[in-house]
Amino acid sequence: MRKRLSSLTRSLTLGGLIATVAARALIIFTASPVPDPASGRTEPELFAPAISSSFDYITPAQSWILIVLTGTTLIGFAAWMVAAFRERGSDMD
Repeated sequence: MRKRLSSLTRSLTLGGLIATVAARALIIFTASPVPDPASGRTEPELFAPAISSSFDYITPAQSWILIVLTGTTLIGFAAWMVAAFRERGSDMD
């Protein structure tokens, strides 16, 4: 039995979304292990790193990983929409 193109692109999109979320979570958890000087806890840096214009809390390699994963997911989503509409249009004949 042959799988439909929209089913394959849907799987690609959902897999890309899961991979992007997992990579983002790993990057945030490894962002800065330095404890907060006021409280001595590491939660402020781990869960809400200070965002600056230079993105000091994320390395260039991590940025590229997120860019590639997000771009692949968006391309997969667009392909899924196109495939779904083409398949729906072919059934109307």
